Amino acid sequence: MHAPNPVLSRPAAPVDPSDPEVLAVAMDLVETMRVAPGCVGLAAPQLGEPVRVFALDVTGHPKARSCAGLVVMVNPVVVEAGEARKGREGCMSVPDFTGDVGRPRTLTVRGLVPGPTPRELIVEADAFEARAFGHELDHLDGLLFLDRAAGAQGIHPRKRYL
Repeated sequence: MHAPNPVLSRPAAPVDPSDPEVLAVAMDLVETMRVAPGCVGLAAPQLGEPVRVFALDVTGHPKARSCAGLVVMVNPVVVEAGEARKGREGCMSVPDFTGDVGRPRTLTVRGLVPGPTPRELIVEADAFEARAFGHELDHLDGLLFLDRAAGAQGIHPRKRYL
């Protein structure tokens, strides 16, 4: 989904992590993320599903310091957030722009891993991975990075590489 699709601007609903449909959404998120060049995270609303599920994996990203590997989380909540720092972000839902956004440098997130027997997962992230978690959590709250950018001067045309 691309902005201004309404599903991207509404808070997503909590779901049962053991529901087979939730597991199907989670698998679709991972599959879609894997085939999208440069994508390190994807939230269910970006696929038109207004539910609180996201997938994230910063493995191999040059800006990553912490790396929890592939994380698929249902009904995530922020447990602790550190001091914010401004950084540049892009998004598959806003393909033509990037933005300067303040996000916590450290973030602890708790959620559930989907499946027949859901389990709790707590991830402590820093630097780029913390930014990616914050970005995906915003999608679940109906926010895009444009909503957090530092005014019009904080939004930039996305660079294209051939």
